[in-house]
Amino acid sequence: MRARSPEEIHDLIAVALNSGDRNGFAELHEEGATIVVPPDGRRVSGRAAIRSAVESVLDLHPTLHIELVEKLERDGLALTHGRWRLLGSHAGERIALSGRGTMVSRRQPDGSWQIVFDNPLSHA
Repeated sequence: MRARSPEEIHDLIAVALNSGDRNGFAELHEEGATIVVPPDGRRVSGRAAIRSAVESVLDLHPTLHIELVEKLERDGLALTHGRWRLLGSHAGERIALSGRGTMVSRRQPDGSWQIVFDNPLSHA
């Protein structure tokens, strides 16, 4: 999956998580990206660590919806703020999580965009 814009990254994150695609999720990030993993706020860096860390979210069999709230873009960098809502289940119990997050993405040499930093808990 390749995002053609900073805004599209949010949609592709939802597609990857909703379909259980840990590899697709990881590929939306630069190799050295850092993310904050809900719900515990653990920080991980690098695609391999991101791929492993997202397992806890995928275990919930999530349905994720992300709404883009604001974007600032300049010189191949973008700062986006989003509002998200995740529904899932664990051990037969329904789980509902929500928050507001902040993401920094960068235009790649091929024109696509990848995540550099992602903190979905920055405004939880």
